[in-house]
Amino acid sequence: MAGMSSAAAQSTPFTYFYCSVKDSSRTDSTWHLACGPRPVLQRLMPCGIRVLHFIAIVYAKYRLHRRTEKTCPETPLPGISILKPLTGSDPNLYSNLETFFVMNYPSYELLFCIENELDEAIPIVRLLIDKYKHINAHLFIGGEQVGINPKINNMQTGYSAAKYELIMISDAGICMKEDTLLDMVQHLTEDTGLVHQMPFTCDREGFPATFEKIYFGTSMARMYLVADLMRINCHTGMSTLIRKKLLDEVGGLRTFGVYLAEDFFIAKSITDRKWRIRVSSQPALQNSGICQITAFQARLARWIKLRLAMIPLTTIIEPLSECVLLGAASAWAFRYLFRWDPLVFFMVHLLIWFLCDFVLLSIIQHGSLPFSKFEFVLGWLFREFTGLPLFLHALKDPHIKWRSRSYRLRWGGVAEDFTKKV
Repeated sequence: MAGMSSAAAQSTPFTYFYCSVKDSSRTDSTWHLACGPRPVLQRLMPCGIRVLHFIAIVYAKYRLHRRTEKTCPETPLPGISILKPLTGSDPNLYSNLETFFVMNYPSYELLFCIENELDEAIPIVRLLIDKYKHINAHLFIGGEQVGINPKINNMQTGYSAAKYELIMISDAGICMKEDTLLDMVQHLTEDTGLVHQMPFTCDREGFPATFEKIYFGTSMARMYLVADLMRINCHTGMSTLIRKKLLDEVGGLRTFGVYLAEDFFIAKSITDRKWRIRVSSQPALQNSGICQITAFQARLARWIKLRLAMIPLTTIIEPLSECVLLGAASAWAFRYLFRWDPLVFFMVHLLIWFLCDFVLLSIIQHGSLPFSKFEFVLGWLFREFTGLPLFLHALKDPHIKWRSRSYRLRWGGVAEDFTKKV
């Protein structure tokens, strides 16, 4: 059920800054910045994005892959109820789920939620429950219709049965390390209501897997890290730890069943009550057994459509944060202002961007990359030169297709089922 996560994570923090400057007042200086005769914004935008690049690299080095501290035996760790919504199976499902049975954490329960009683995932879950009888694990079949969001509907029965004070929502394709849960709990400080993992991928073979790792380790990671530093809501729901009382205060998970991007609105509900959300030091390791370029691009297109419905002002200028379009616009602006050679400027821009992305990806990988530098060049070029066409393609059709259903979004993110009307 991993389809709708990460919808708001890709929005550029610099666009938040720009929109706040543009809309906060009507002074002459503000008008001059955005619309004046000298295109100051064209100089600020590329500078701002490059600054974000360097900030992301420094913050990634500081924030990620920190050593998990051993807890004091006298201080008991809180219990955690882990919700695992599942739909269908793939070649890696068994190994992914098994990592949740062997975690080094004293008190947790696994709540597997499956909507269809004929689902292929059911025998896999039962096999693991029988194998690890000492782990508190339960299987819930059927779900409960509480809204439009199928993931929320699927998790509702498991959520109602959860007995611990902390709730973890973890998608089917996530692979856990033994100390991941402990790492997330240690980031749940007194003023923090939600801890989430930055999306990344396991090492897999093939160009589609290379493309996914490059996307999550460069384009998405850059904005995700800076957004976390600036305390902008960038929450993705693929692997997240939440204080259950904060959900219960607003009616539980069912309250967010009217949205497809439930992760964004859960985090918004928490930050609106002055709680913090934080990124843990270990990235979320996505390990789907099915890896295809077309399926992944369809996933990215869904996220774009969700962002357009939730935060249209920032999303519509999102392409200006893309390497190719930003480089072309910057080359034209610097030629106009300083008579610089636009081709030379554009090539230098690409080189700097490329090197920064490689450094950032290497930090997030925290080890040797599973592909050659030549494969990285090909994957990086494919990602950067298909970003704008993918954005334009997403604009053509506002309907969101998720598995076998189709949805239409209203402004604000509320969804309606459009399957029967298509």
